[in-house]
Amino acid sequence: MKLDNMVNSLFLAAFSFVLAILVVGLFLASYKKEPATQVLAKKTDKACTSIQDGTLLTSEGQVITTGYDEWGYNYQAHMFNGYYCDAYRDAAWCQPYKDDRLAMKWNDAWLSNKDCDGDELLDRHYGFDSYIGSGAWLTNHMSGEYEQEGEGCSWNYFVKVVAVPATATLLDGVWYAADGEEIGPSIWGEFAVLQEIVNDSCSSEHGVQYLSPVGPGFGKF
Repeated sequence: MKLDNMVNSLFLAAFSFVLAILVVGLFLASYKKEPATQVLAKKTDKACTSIQDGTLLTSEGQVITTGYDEWGYNYQAHMFNGYYCDAYRDAAWCQPYKDDRLAMKWNDAWLSNKDCDGDELLDRHYGFDSYIGSGAWLTNHMSGEYEQEGEGCSWNYFVKVVAVPATATLLDGVWYAADGEEIGPSIWGEFAVLQEIVNDSCSSEHGVQYLSPVGPGFGKF
């Protein structure tokens, strides 16, 4: 594979992974139906069901437990650590990337570790009709190795994604804050990229490839 094609493939794989998670319902093991059109009233934690209660289920009907499951998801801790294909239950289509590692972290708005609306599934953007304005965020860190002209090469890719605020404006594929400051490139309609970092030992790709003018920190929106 030519180097340019390799770099392009890595970018495509990283973005395709996060996009596919959102499209199929935000992590296959805990897909949640679309929320009601009316904003839900926030319940107290006491009224919510937690993973420790032992009654929350995956979309496959399996009980969610604390700690890491067999695929690498730790829903209680809001993280995933494993191989790329583990995130897809070792699906056939992702086998070309089966040796690549993946680490994800997310906050409660992206995917909660509680059920507060009573459907026995983990909540996402609870209290909001969509991710917009919810403050949800996700980090995605991929890494792997490949060979080029007999030389072993290593690469890693890191991206920060955040739900845009309700006051944001989309213009030419880029989200802007109410004051006109650029948030970042649009992704999946409701999100913006805050930061991208690429490092490849066999290419000139090193360091920050994109950094939002509002900064890479979470909690601004």
